[in-house]
Amino acid sequence: MLVIGMISGAGAYLIYMQIPAIHSAGPVLETICRRTQPILLFLMLFISFSRIEPRQLRPHRWHLSDLLIQLSAYILLSGAVIWAMHSTCPAAAWILRHRVLFESAMLCMICPTATACAVVTGKLGGDMSQVVMYTIIINLAVSVVVPLTVPLLYPQADITFIAAFSRILTKVFPLLILPCLTAWAVRYLMPRFHEWIASRINLSFYMWSVALTLAILMSTRAIIHSSCSIWTLAGVALVSMVCCIFQFWIGRRIGSKTGNRIEASQAFGQKNTVFGIWMGYTFWNPLVSVAGGFYTIWHNIHNTRQLYKKSKRQ
Repeated sequence: MLVIGMISGAGAYLIYMQIPAIHSAGPVLETICRRTQPILLFLMLFISFSRIEPRQLRPHRWHLSDLLIQLSAYILLSGAVIWAMHSTCPAAAWILRHRVLFESAMLCMICPTATACAVVTGKLGGDMSQVVMYTIIINLAVSVVVPLTVPLLYPQADITFIAAFSRILTKVFPLLILPCLTAWAVRYLMPRFHEWIASRINLSFYMWSVALTLAILMSTRAIIHSSCSIWTLAGVALVSMVCCIFQFWIGRRIGSKTGNRIEASQAFGQKNTVFGIWMGYTFWNPLVSVAGGFYTIWHNIHNTRQLYKKSKRQ
């Protein structure tokens, strides 16, 4: 299913590029994609919350470890760029020359956990409630940490902490908090409908497959229309792949100490790349958003491999 979704998304945009007659419909098609994605993400998280008791949403030890490493990596990378902006030593010049790569790594590290992470975690046999709880924690952390660093990274853009915080919160609330409140309201006010939703185990997985197809399509578009050189693209692709491997690996190491290898690895490695791409072109260099597109490919290849291995064992 995921392989088909990835190939379909990339193939659909490549076919579109080869048919000039439909290029005039491009803006309409883009609007449809951009509006469909958040609806699918909302519904997926709504279904996840419907299958989780409110009392199950509590912090776990691995949450703190994942959070500290994720925030520390972002702060170190952004700190290096900020230092280079005010330094004259050769190392600072090297960092500024490769600033796109540093910011690509920053985006890949700070990008919050994907809304669909609970879907894959459940398929792999993990505890969905733990992953949903971390998704809430990291999204709230990103809403504070990113606005603190953006004015320092881009002082010429005149972006204040309040402005950046407000823009991120307007993205986080409808796709994270609102599905939670809606699911809990349905649980207590419409119990029969809630029971029907909770019993549809694979519904969110198929929604994710459609959302994945759209995400790959938009990522392909961002990569093709990127203005950077082929070498810069290759560098961004390599950086995003290294970040992806590192985060899945370190999450697995953290989770192995508490018996939560699946949950910690998925929560750390599977990213909300749609949100990450938006952060890239909203707050940083638009070229940085391409890192989110590449990351979409890497983490879904990894998830496809994991799901295949699990089905093969079964």
